[in-house]
Amino acid sequence: MILQCPGCRSTRIAAHHTGRKVCTSVGTVAGAASGVAAASTGARIGATVGAIAGPAGSALGGLTGALLGGVVGAIAGGSAGAALGDFVDDNILDNFECLDCGHTFSVDTD
Repeated sequence: MILQCPGCRSTRIAAHHTGRKVCTSVGTVAGAASGVAAASTGARIGATVGAIAGPAGSALGGLTGALLGGVVGAIAGGSAGAALGDFVDDNILDNFECLDCGHTFSVDTD
C-alpha cells in the first residue's frame, strides 16, 4: 500500500513513531529497574553455579548473574514498550506527516 497525503495526495510521507520511541525508552528503564530488583536472585543463582570453580568463580558468577538479570529485564521491557508504542502510533497519534504540505494524519488499518 502506497501512503498518500489526504490533503495534497503527495506520496512523500514521513513516519514519526513518537509513541514507539517514548514507550520503548520507558519500557527499557522500567525493565532494567525490575531486572536490578530481581538481581539478588540472579546473583544468588550465579554464585551457586560459580561455586563449582571456587571462591573466585562464586564472586564472578554472582556478578554475572546480577548483570544478566538487569540486561534481560531491559530487553523484555523495551520489547513490551515497543509493542505498546506501535499500538499508540497506529490507533491514537497522527503518526504520519506529509513532507510537501506538512499535514499530519493517521492511517486506518481496518
